[in-house]
Amino acid sequence: MPVVREFLETLRVQRWDDHRYYHHSRINQSLHLLSACSFVVAYALLFVDPAMAALLAWGVSMTSRQAGHFFFEPKGYDQVNQATHEHKEEIKVGYNLRRKVVLMAAWALAPVLLWLTPSLGGLIEPATDTAGYIHDVGIFWLALGVGGLIFRTVHLFFLFNVQTGLAWMTKILTDPFHDILLYRKAPLALLRGEWIDPHHAQHSR
Repeated sequence: MPVVREFLETLRVQRWDDHRYYHHSRINQSLHLLSACSFVVAYALLFVDPAMAALLAWGVSMTSRQAGHFFFEPKGYDQVNQATHEHKEEIKVGYNLRRKVVLMAAWALAPVLLWLTPSLGGLIEPATDTAGYIHDVGIFWLALGVGGLIFRTVHLFFLFNVQTGLAWMTKILTDPFHDILLYRKAPLALLRGEWIDPHHAQHSR
């Protein structure tokens, strides 16, 4: 079906652009592997303990993933792709670094907000002990993750079209599985002293 083929091609292009523009560093790739494995476990935990799944996803998966981007990914001129960092940030379909700062700030402030207002202004039953507080933080983070995903997806509907938004949402939800396949060899390459992936923009398109 043409629609399905177009959707899959949009998804493929988004994945390719994300890899070639934002995953040069072997440290970043290795952290993405850690993040992806943690996300897969968090996906399984969603059916058992949603709060714990969110604590794992945000506490390990998201922090390791974003640390790779913020601290280890080169920000200078990309000779291979002939693009400046500013250009890549401008054309980024999903969350660029500026948007990620806002998202991670909301993540960091959530526990503080729950500590100061345990009932969130009467919206929830306030926690009475530490375990309850941690549970509420997990649920808050779960809502933040789902809300951030839906918000950007709908935003892309208006910026581009529905197909672009749905392809991006599909990419985000399936990235953990894709990243395991893509970056499974990154830690070994890093141990060999390879700091930058020499093939980051030369894989089959």
